[in-house]
Amino acid sequence: MADSRRIVDALVRARRGGLATGAALGGLALIGGLAFRALRGTAPPETGGPDFTSVDEDEARLMLRAMVAATTADGMVDAAERKRLDAAVAEAGLDADGRSWLERELASPADLDEIADRVAGPDAAARIYAAARLAIDPDTIQERQFLKMLAEALDLPAEAAARVERDIAA
Repeated sequence: MADSRRIVDALVRARRGGLATGAALGGLALIGGLAFRALRGTAPPETGGPDFTSVDEDEARLMLRAMVAATTADGMVDAAERKRLDAAVAEAGLDADGRSWLERELASPADLDEIADRVAGPDAAARIYAAARLAIDPDTIQERQFLKMLAEALDLPAEAAARVERDIAA
């Protein structure tokens, strides 16, 4: 698939309400800001801070895989989740190969260990977790359990996961 960054960005911006509606800078910037705050307990600086949009393709693909795994955690993709996915696919301009990859991923999502094994460090772990959390509204026990297990697999401190949750819920 050519550009996972585009679809991650589009998926986050396809969320309605709350924090995502203010994602004028884009979904990747929102994910990066959430991760920064989760690990450091403070908001990123207004100027001179990190460029959260400069995520490499491998990490963006991993974010996307975590987002798909979160979406399928309860064993189904509900109508709202499917609508978000379809809107993001259309906005990202995915070609046939990209759409095929996404459908294969939905049919057989990555497991937690597979995701965690490819994460390079705590900052990336926080970004992967924030992306997965933004992909869903954890309204089922399975989705909440998936997020808990993902945080554990990523060695993300409980306080950091709680900060992501609070920031998204705000």
